[in-house]
Amino acid sequence: MKTVLINGSPHESGTTAYALSVIANALSAENIEVETIHIGNMKIQGCQGCGGCYGVGECVINDDELNDIAKKMQEADGIVIGSPVYYAGINGTLKSFLDRAFYSGTGKYRFKPAAGVVAMRRAGGTAALQTINQYFELAEMLITPTIYWSGIHGLNGEQAALDGEGVQMMEVIGKNMAYLLRIKAASGLPEPPAVTKVRTNFI
Repeated sequence: MKTVLINGSPHESGTTAYALSVIANALSAENIEVETIHIGNMKIQGCQGCGGCYGVGECVINDDELNDIAKKMQEADGIVIGSPVYYAGINGTLKSFLDRAFYSGTGKYRFKPAAGVVAMRRAGGTAALQTINQYFELAEMLITPTIYWSGIHGLNGEQAALDGEGVQMMEVIGKNMAYLLRIKAASGLPEPPAVTKVRTNFI
């Protein structure tokens, strides 16, 4: 079993990376394979809303690494998304990435265990976390539970390591995701069939 962790921060070794490393260590301790991918310093443009991905299964913008990374996410058993908090929201690069990865990958993330984590100096974390969770909900994913809203505080990894409650939350995410992955593997139950969505436009 494998989990892909996405670091949306522009800082490869910052607070977000530290939070993800705690989760990765907890998953590894449960014999779950992990791969962390740093996308926060990539040039990823936003979704064009062109609809070109319908029937293709991938984004038609092909001058960046998004489709390759999205394929790894779709093949993984679990997904963790990490973001710094910018103006009480996720950062722009990650927003562009998630818009395209989830829109072009409709139906490919169903019932995968998922977790969102945010790193902040002081506040705004719950709003940013809700943004990440909305992608999971719309994709019919299983949001991994933890003991509080999954944010960690600090301007860097050294400071984040002092946030005892935040560190504990990351550890619990790793352990609980491993548990969900094992439940899925052991049950052998087929997933509920996907529905054809009813689209109602409000005029």
